[in-house]
Amino acid sequence: MFVAVIPVLPPSSRRPWRAVRIALAAMLAWAAAAGGAAAASLTVLMGDDMAASSEFVQQLRADQEPGGRFELVRIPPGGAAVAQPEAAALAPAPDPERAANAGVRTRSLRSAAADAPLTMAVGPAAARAAIERPGQEPLVLAMLSRLEYETLKASSPALRRGDRRVGVLLRDPAMADQLALVNAVLPQKHRVGVVATPESEPLVRELQRAAQGANPAWDLRVEYVPDARSIASALRLVVPQSDALMVLPDLIGDNQAATLSVLRAGASAGLPVFGASEGLVRSGGLAAAVSTPSQLAQQARQLGQKVASAAAAGAGSSSNAPLVEAATPAAVRVNATVARGLGLRLPEERELTDRLAAPR
Repeated sequence: MFVAVIPVLPPSSRRPWRAVRIALAAMLAWAAAAGGAAAASLTVLMGDDMAASSEFVQQLRADQEPGGRFELVRIPPGGAAVAQPEAAALAPAPDPERAANAGVRTRSLRSAAADAPLTMAVGPAAARAAIERPGQEPLVLAMLSRLEYETLKASSPALRRGDRRVGVLLRDPAMADQLALVNAVLPQKHRVGVVATPESEPLVRELQRAAQGANPAWDLRVEYVPDARSIASALRLVVPQSDALMVLPDLIGDNQAATLSVLRAGASAGLPVFGASEGLVRSGGLAAAVSTPSQLAQQARQLGQKVASAAAAGAGSSSNAPLVEAATPAAVRVNATVARGLGLRLPEERELTDRLAAPR
């Protein structure tokens, strides 16, 4: 017959073990509280079925911690109303009063930001609907271009409501990152030419600030055209005064014919063309600093934590302007065929990506 023998420690040995158990219980409770910071309720508003938006939402769902509530809400065409929730994918978060070990309370360890629900709007249609929704929970607007955000800011006073904190994540890297890529590829050149439309003025101002703040400063030549169909004459002025051309993520960058006109002008003059999309590189551009929907989803979560923390701190309406971030470049894409045609020997894409990330 098997008999279990349980050793009995003398009283002098029990006290250290009791202290160890108390310490372990406290550590487990702290771990539970720390895990709760990523398990807050997340409501995602989605206004389109584009592949990039779907990938963004899939990454958000994949990154949601067990115990957090994930709710996807579809915005109908026009964005006049919010559709019924499509799914509540994950179980509700557990009662924060209950610790992993009996007798240990964890609410004091949890930040208010961790417990606060967060709403995230994906794309311009969802952003418009989100800022008109009632409620005071923190809000992140994601997958917006700079020009879409500027239009939203001009037409929607609710974006600056004093009782709600808002973060905005732009889908394109900052102009400073774009110029840093040009510098990494053409270190001895400092003349960049751009053709823009009047609607692109916010992007041009950002580019000008980045050019002036660089060391040495860039010589930036900008020519404006009334629309994307009228760029031929502007290119004839810009090309002779440039070492490289840049296609902005604007009406010209979104117009295939206009983009091809810039690429042809660059090829004819032996000038490299830079931009912010893989499509431009595939079409004949030399290089682009790009973001990806999955990377943007991760950055959006980080921005959401910042916005929730600001809301928990109780910032007043005087400092309630949206917190705007440009996309962190996820990768650099290079067209090796174009590089060879221009007689350029470029670093590998990974090395260029690391160079852009180094100053951060």
